[in-house]
Amino acid sequence: MASVDLRDNLLGISWVDSGWVPILNPSNVLEYFSERSNPFYDRTCNNEVVKMQRLTLDHLNQMVGVEYILLHAQEPILYIIRKQQRQSPTQVIPLADYYIIAGVVYQAPDLGSVISSRVLSAVHGIQSAFDEAMSFCRYHPSKGYWWHFKDQEERERVKPKSKRKEEPSSLFQRQRVDTLLLDLRNKFPPTFYQPKPGEKPVPVEVKKEPEVPVETVKPPEERETKPPAPPGPPRPAPQTTPNKPPPEKRARLQ
Repeated sequence: MASVDLRDNLLGISWVDSGWVPILNPSNVLEYFSERSNPFYDRTCNNEVVKMQRLTLDHLNQMVGVEYILLHAQEPILYIIRKQQRQSPTQVIPLADYYIIAGVVYQAPDLGSVISSRVLSAVHGIQSAFDEAMSFCRYHPSKGYWWHFKDQEERERVKPKSKRKEEPSSLFQRQRVDTLLLDLRNKFPPTFYQPKPGEKPVPVEVKKEPEVPVETVKPPEERETKPPAPPGPPRPAPQTTPNKPPPEKRARLQ
């Protein structure tokens, strides 16, 4: 029994006759393809003339016009049939290819149809992405534009927060931190300390070091100047002794 999905575009049509499916083979697949209920079959082709005249398919090479041939067979599941325009015994022009899978006949799409379909699918996907993105866009005169994702807020609430793995500190970092903490402690000593957890803090007694008196140095203008002493009688000049030659050495008497 034949079932046909009729559409305007032949690329969307599929045809099958379940009575032929169990007995399909390379010798009768063209006869199965030439059934009257098959929408892919052209009844004005040379195959129909040969069939009416009860001739063999070898006579197709001597005719001119549209014909169907078995191009490839992979029993028992796949058969490929080509529709071609014969101009001479050695010259043909391919028009279309049909493949039969498990008895179901489909028309193979041409390159232009494949590219057109892929481009249309890509444009449809891009347009859908833009439409979805615009649904999350918000605008306010005072704030401007921003994105508002409802699903993202719900995912953040449900998603558990992953703990970040802490990396161990280096020796240089530990020594540097200890030095900085010690400097801060010396500059800002604690005013209270807690002897034990839960007890009341006790104020810290800070011992004040005695202040060292600082001597103030007066500027030269403020320094006291002593009055000069009154002139006295002239002092006598110091007596000088004339230089005497050293005594002469005398020889001892023996």
